[in-house]
Amino acid sequence: MMTKIMTRLTLASGIAALVLWLIPAVVEVGAAADNTGVIRGTVTSSNGPEAGVWVIAETDDLETVYRKIVVTDDNGQYVLPELPTATYDLWVRGYGLVDSTPVAGSPDQTVDLTAVVAATPQEAAAVYPANYWLSIIDLPGAHEFPGTGPDGNGIDPQMKT
Repeated sequence: MMTKIMTRLTLASGIAALVLWLIPAVVEVGAAADNTGVIRGTVTSSNGPEAGVWVIAETDDLETVYRKIVVTDDNGQYVLPELPTATYDLWVRGYGLVDSTPVAGSPDQTVDLTAVVAATPQEAAAVYPANYWLSIIDLPGAHEFPGTGPDGNGIDPQMKT
């Protein structure tokens, strides 16, 4: 009698341990399934469809701020894939443009966006100022000059500073 009780307790403990071990996997699969939403649309400006501009989607409806950035195709079309369910602010950024006013959108919607062409070169430069470009350049250190050519540090020996 005692052996049957012990066997049942052992079996119940094993099943409970297995269930507890599988719960995180089930939760993870459920969470991944929530990232199947898509927002799509077309970006146009006064110049027509805008190719090669960024479409930015951002939300703070989730546990942390979530952003996704895609680039439009030659016809100004974009697809923001694998979005968690939330309401997103969508806007356009690109060279020669100013940031557009954010528009609300949610997965499984088509959201067409209007890009705003900068009125002046100065207005366009405010989006991407010169120090932005400088910040993404990895300049060689002073110790790498003068250059030692293709078989050395790759910098042309004519380059002095």
